[in-house]
Parts: sequence; structure tokens; C-alpha cells
Amino acid sequence: QLQLVESGGGLVQAGGSLRLSCAASGRTFSSYSVGWFRQAPGKGREFVAAISASGGSILVANSVKGRFTISRDNAKNTVYLQVNSLNSEDTALYYCAARYGSNWSASRIEYRFWGQGTQVTVSS
Repeated sequence: QLQLVESGGGLVQAGGSLRLSCAASGRTFSSYSVGWFRQAPGKGREFVAAISASGGSILVANSVKGRFTISRDNAKNTVYLQVNSLNSEDTALYYCAARYGSNWSASRIEYRFWGQGTQVTVSS
């Protein structure tokens, strides 16, 4: 199986930035597209961003477009989510997920493999 481990979350002041990482192991990482999702307490899991297997195509949710950036380094088996200009609405548990194939998806049902999440908490 493909294992995913998120890291990089933490407590940050409003307006601050973090770089979240999703490290993969167990399979050929370059064959998987990867998405980031987040879930705040009492809410559903929300799509944030996704990237194709090669890194040549990305999709970013409108709610975070212009502030969040997704990228990947297949040589390091890692996908990143740079989160900037954070506000209280960004407080959530952030998950990365992977699906086999080159094309990304914004639908959580399309992703087979999930990490355990990394917490981002924004203080005002």
C-alpha cells in the first residue's frame, strides 16, 4: 500500500504562513496524483488543492486561491501545500490523499490513500 504522512502544521498567528508536507512511501509516488483536504470541527472534509502525478497541472479551491499553493518533488516523494495569509477560517486538520493515475480530482471519493492529517490552528 501507499503510506502518506503529513507534517508542518502548527499554531500560527493570523496573516502568517506554513508549509505543509505530505511524504509518501510504499509505492511509485510519481504514478499518483495528490490532493489536499481539510476538516474543521463539526464540518465536512473540504477540498483544498490537487496536483497531477507529474506536477504539471494543479487545481486550487476558490476559497484559498491566491493564498495557497500546491507543489511536488517526486524525487523526494513529497507533496507540499504552502499556506499563506492564514485566517481563522483556515483552522482545520489538513489531510493529503493520493489516487493512482495522472489526473487529479477535487472529489474525496476518488482518493484511495489518506494520511492521518496535520493540524493547522490560526490565532487572532
